[in-house]
Amino acid sequence: MKVHFFFFTLIVSQVLADYEKKIIKAFTQVSAHGEGNIKAVEAMDWADQLRPNSIPSLLHAMNQANPVGDNWIRGAIAKIIHATDTLSFPRDQVKAFIEDKKNQGSSRRAAFEILHRSRPASAKTLLSSFLTDPEPSLRREAIDVILEDAENSPLKKQAILLFQKALKNARDVDQIQEASDALKSRGQEINLVTLLGFKTKWDILGPFDNTERKGFNKSYEPESEARHNNSYQGKKSQIQWSSFSSSDRLGLLDLNKHYGELKEVVAYAKTSFYSAKHQKVQFRLGSKNAWKIWVNQELLFARDEYHRGGTRVDQFLIDGELQKGENQILLKICQNEQTQPWTKNWEFCFRVTDSSGQVIEEVSTN
Repeated sequence: MKVHFFFFTLIVSQVLADYEKKIIKAFTQVSAHGEGNIKAVEAMDWADQLRPNSIPSLLHAMNQANPVGDNWIRGAIAKIIHATDTLSFPRDQVKAFIEDKKNQGSSRRAAFEILHRSRPASAKTLLSSFLTDPEPSLRREAIDVILEDAENSPLKKQAILLFQKALKNARDVDQIQEASDALKSRGQEINLVTLLGFKTKWDILGPFDNTERKGFNKSYEPESEARHNNSYQGKKSQIQWSSFSSSDRLGLLDLNKHYGELKEVVAYAKTSFYSAKHQKVQFRLGSKNAWKIWVNQELLFARDEYHRGGTRVDQFLIDGELQKGENQILLKICQNEQTQPWTKNWEFCFRVTDSSGQVIEEVSTN
């Protein structure tokens, strides 16, 4: 009888392993545009056969899957957890997956959410280890704890130390603002422009014509010139580059302050960024207008959309590179024809960070 049971268990284990492989293959091969969805639907039905010990393998599959595949995998894990008792949840394996920074940040985040739902006490023990985590959403969890502890501290000195700790390690702007405001209320002024690395000094050129929104795709001279001229034909007259800077707390540059509240216009903004080395970075832009960005004359990204929501810090994250030494950054900020009060904004804010949001410091040119 024991021999029969052994072989039965072995067969069941092999069948489940085959299901697991098929499910992972289907989810990791589904495309961002929907190709493979039919097989993914079939695979989701097969997920009813899996057991909790398949959860670690599914989490590892997230490292190869795109965001669409990630969603399918999350759904499969949810089905497994819902269909089994909580005692069989593979807590230690999931914790190990989260702690292994070789795994994708988004995959580790998903694992943390799964652990938090099934074993909240175990998830809580990991929070302090996220303080310098390369995955921003996990780092945010640790900062939230510090901010809460600081706010609840009855001792002013201890609260200040905690807020300073949060400020040093935070990457999300709202948390940085919260810590900064708290320190200010306790007698410590923080310069957020310097802390967050906003570029506030630019040369700007405009206005060019954007009638019927045609200026977005029109290549005006600044887009193709290695060296910029002194004078250009603008929308109604000759125009020149001029210096423009901002004293806004979060580095917002309001083009209306320079040109007035114009409509159907385009302006260019250029600046230099001096890097200590060749490195991969993120260019972080906020603007509710249509825009384009070039770095060292290479077009990195373009967004032809106007006035959806408000301008926010780090609204758009553009991956790129800096060469060692001087780098030329050019922005094109477009204003359309709408006249409602909420469409008057013609503005942007900009900073350069690594992929975690850590500010890239410029080297001195002196």
